[in-house]
Amino acid sequence: MGSASASAANVVNHNHKHNVFVYGSLLADDVVRVLLKRIPQSSSAILPGYRRFSIKGRVYPAILPVENKHVTGRVLFGISDPELLVLDEFEDFEYQRTTADVSLVDTADKLQVQTYVWTNKNDPNLYGDWDFEEWRRLHMKDFVKMTAGFVEELELPEAKPRVAAYESFYQQNADNSEMS
Repeated sequence: MGSASASAANVVNHNHKHNVFVYGSLLADDVVRVLLKRIPQSSSAILPGYRRFSIKGRVYPAILPVENKHVTGRVLFGISDPELLVLDEFEDFEYQRTTADVSLVDTADKLQVQTYVWTNKNDPNLYGDWDFEEWRRLHMKDFVKMTAGFVEELELPEAKPRVAAYESFYQQNADNSEMS
């Protein structure tokens, strides 16, 4: 009896659901599917008081608090605790998960969400605005491959953090393209 109730308690913890505002590579269903093994329900949303930046040397964006700006993105609904941990690992040390308020585009409802904010507020590598359509055209295919490699690694005991996986993936590809 004791072990059954203990496992029931664990199940309850896993039923906690999160809403996560995404604004970069996770706008692409292909990336979300590789990471979470499913496509959660989602809705377009606006995050007020933030700005999305491009990052020198990276294909993904960052957001930071900036008055009178807003970021368009989408909210992924019903993210489980284990899935949130996968997203935390994916965002790695470069981002800090933060609670924020967004407005849903369709209903104008306000919603409290989790989102990933760039940790280095004075990063000299942040510039301009990041463009999802350009990213999708130029970088998505490789990014999905890199993400698949990250997920495979994540299941190993010696998993590389995402930034290391990202850097080694893009370094290998640069080396390969220089050879050809």
